[in-house]
Amino acid sequence: MRIRIKLFASLSELLPAGVKPHEGYELDIADDMTPAQLIEQLRVPRELAHLVLINGEYLPPAKRQQPVFREGDVFAIWPPVAGG
Repeated sequence: MRIRIKLFASLSELLPAGVKPHEGYELDIADDMTPAQLIEQLRVPRELAHLVLINGEYLPPAKRQQPVFREGDVFAIWPPVAGG
């Protein structure tokens, strides 16, 4: 199946050259792939996968070990951020 990947903040360095974080890119994944497997495939360190969203909805760590993707989903990851 095909989904869109978006990586934000410092994780945008892991995007293919020329890809804008807010646009992301499409990726073919196996129907039974879990978010945890995809995070690993994208080379995002687990501790940096802080805010994980599917179609704008938060996916808690406890649900990242089960297949949840559907065709056309948007998978976005934000690292922990601090500000003041």
